[in-house]
Amino acid sequence: MITLTDTAAGKVKELVTQEGDDGLMLRVAVRPGGCSGFAYDMFFDSERDDEDLITDYQGVTVVVDPSSAQLLAGATLDYKDGLESGFAITNPNAQRTCGCGQSFS
Repeated sequence: MITLTDTAAGKVKELVTQEGDDGLMLRVAVRPGGCSGFAYDMFFDSERDDEDLITDYQGVTVVVDPSSAQLLAGATLDYKDGLESGFAITNPNAQRTCGCGQSFS
């Protein structure tokens, strides 16, 4: 299962507050595609399946489907603020990543 840094959890909480729906969860998934074979997908979700893995980080509910959880085991979601701000995933399971950091194999 993926973990969140303190910075990432804080940014997600800020974005949930902006959305105005405290029931939103952060769904992190891995989908086929991207230039390296798999692509990360992150979005707010208000629904979850019975099979989803659910974890809480500092008040942020993170939801991952079982297939994605296998590929995200040990991964970390961070948020960088600055010139190239945004979310980034460090994944020890990735053998190769693309230049944009959004896909891996």
